[in-house]
Amino acid sequence: MKKLTLIAFTIILLQCSCSKSDENSSDPAPTPEDPVIEEQIDPATANTIGFFLDNWAAKNFTSPASFTDATIPEATNSTVTVDYANVITKIPSSIYGNNANLWSGKLITNTPLVTDISNLKPNIIRFPGGSISDIYFWNASSNPPTAPSKLMKADGTEENSGFWFGKNDEDWTISLDNYYQLLQSTSSKGIITINYGYARYGIGSNPVADAAKLAADWVTYDNGRTQYWEIGNEVYADWEASYRINTANNKDGQPELLNGQLYAQHFKIIAEAMRKAAAAVGNSNIKIGAIMVESSPASYLPDCYKTWNDKLLKNIENKADYYVIHNYYTNYNTNAAASEILETPKKVTADMMTFCKNALTSTGNEIKPFALDEWNIFSTGSKQQVSHINGMHAVLILGEVLKNKIGLAARWDLANAWANGDDHGMFSNGDEPNIPKGNPRPAFYHMYYFQKYMGDRLIEANKDTNGNYEVYASSFSDGKIGLAFVNKATTSINIKLKLNNFLTGKRMFWYTLIGDTDNGEFSRKVIINGNGPTLTAGGPANYTTIKPFSSLITNNTSVTLPARSSVFVVIEKNKLKLSI
Repeated sequence: MKKLTLIAFTIILLQCSCSKSDENSSDPAPTPEDPVIEEQIDPATANTIGFFLDNWAAKNFTSPASFTDATIPEATNSTVTVDYANVITKIPSSIYGNNANLWSGKLITNTPLVTDISNLKPNIIRFPGGSISDIYFWNASSNPPTAPSKLMKADGTEENSGFWFGKNDEDWTISLDNYYQLLQSTSSKGIITINYGYARYGIGSNPVADAAKLAADWVTYDNGRTQYWEIGNEVYADWEASYRINTANNKDGQPELLNGQLYAQHFKIIAEAMRKAAAAVGNSNIKIGAIMVESSPASYLPDCYKTWNDKLLKNIENKADYYVIHNYYTNYNTNAAASEILETPKKVTADMMTFCKNALTSTGNEIKPFALDEWNIFSTGSKQQVSHINGMHAVLILGEVLKNKIGLAARWDLANAWANGDDHGMFSNGDEPNIPKGNPRPAFYHMYYFQKYMGDRLIEANKDTNGNYEVYASSFSDGKIGLAFVNKATTSINIKLKLNNFLTGKRMFWYTLIGDTDNGEFSRKVIINGNGPTLTAGGPANYTTIKPFSSLITNNTSVTLPARSSVFVVIEKNKLKLSI
């Protein structure tokens, strides 16, 4: 990093004493606290982010002309030190993604929902949705002749195939063309999961070739609209349609049970066909992901799961452009307390990335970009998934995704099914009592304000040992600092901000998101700067026009974190002008 010269610093002092900031010029100018100013220098792009930063764009923050005056605390009990000059990574816009699915209906016909998704700016929407991807025929409206009428389950019994079709235009589902309309209407791009299961259960003479053609034809139809693709969904697992096949129907000698080596062989065939199709339509920048296990498998899981990474990575021959991982963070279907849920993002994300990178290096593979394109929590029984706590959890996930330098992240999912509150959907799907279809859940508001107040570079922020909270710091290209706080504790805390290599401006702005008193510690509501919902769940309908709190900054920069809250802050820089 470069330090300003003595002459430059002298000019800065003159500027501070001779002129006022051009923002809110009627306010008194602050006195700079730290005379040592180092320049920002962007680090090299991490291999785990890679090409997901290719579409990076500078982001500025326009200080609000209208705000609600508020006070900042004088007495503090914890300190956060932010180093403006220490850039950890540029922020890829692809971390804000989400998932669509086939059972949530025609999202595109719900105008308020489309407006909310557009405001959210997911940038990436994955499709067609989880395990359904491996029984999905994008170009059909009924069973193709080379697909069986029954599929084999993990236990060896058979069930009706239950295939899903991209040409089904009924109102209860979303057709492929509806999906493309949703992308266009929300200014989003896609990440598409192609049907790998067909390469296994297909009854044609060459099922792998049939699956490769199905995928390549989709790339042709897509015609350059989509850059990111992946082959199969969680195919290491016994719940996927590809896991076990009826060998009596198979005509190319495949084994009954899938393994990572066989997937790697099929991946290379399917990916080659997709790349040829992409080149033919002028989309030479297509990226294709392979599916990895994200953590050390439990002892009760099948051998396919346990040996997946080793067999996959020893045979993939670096043909994958990136690796796909999923994580639902909390223990499966346990009634976890809020304190347990909120502790998972930091540890689990770091452990996951260490595990995955070690799997690559130990098998002689290069580190490539990662896409965490399904994430949420598994906790059930107390409406955890639709709660303000899960909104706080979402903020923590986004922050840890950035700190661990993951290139793409997509939350599961836009809409799901109520199930008495065991519902991963960010929006109600119309089956929640007294709540209209498309009504946003708390996680929506937390993610909306996180992105609104997060800049284009993640910068260093360190907290002292006082307080059970997390902080993520960023900078905007116009010089302001953006901060995201999550207070995991059940008591309020006041934070002093020490800003290094930064000339503090005149004002700071912030939004405070808290829960309500309904449903114990898992409130289904979110209150934003004192504004709550009119319904029994969700947040304020006027979230886009709620005024931020604001305070003049004198010799003190601090913030209050209420109990169990997310707080999003922007601090102006001193825009200096030399007066002669």
